Amino acid sequence: MKQLIATLISSLFLVSLAHADCTSDAASKKLAGAAKTSFMKKCEADAKAAAPASGCDAKAADKKLAGAAKASFLKKCEADAKAAPAAQPDAKAQCEAKAADKKLKGAAKNSFVKKCETDAKAGK
Repeated sequence: MKQLIATLISSLFLVSLAHADCTSDAASKKLAGAAKTSFMKKCEADAKAAAPASGCDAKAADKKLAGAAKASFLKKCEADAKAAPAAQPDAKAQCEAKAADKKLKGAAKNSFVKKCETDAKAGK
C-alpha cells in the first residue's frame, strides 16, 4: 500500500513537471487558443506515456546499451514493469534487507535477491 501511494505521488509530481515543461514550450512557440489547448494535451500525454519508461532508460544508460541491445532491453524492461504486481517492490526491498542481514555482497547478493524475488512471486 505504501508503494502504491508513493507511486501515485511520484506520478503526480511527474505530471506537474510535464505540465510546466509543456506550458513553457507553448509559450515559447507563442501558441494561443485551440492550438495551445491541442499542443498541451498532446505534450502532456507524451510526457505521461514516457514516464514509466524513464526508469528503464536509466537502467539501459547505466548498462551502456545501444542499438538493438538497448531496444531489446527496453522492450523487456517495460513489459516487466507493466506486468509487475504492486507488491513486487516491497518483495524486492524485503529481499534486499534479508541479503543485508546475511551480509551478502556482489554475485552472492545478486543471486540471493533474484531467488528471493522469484520465490516471493511464486508465493513461497
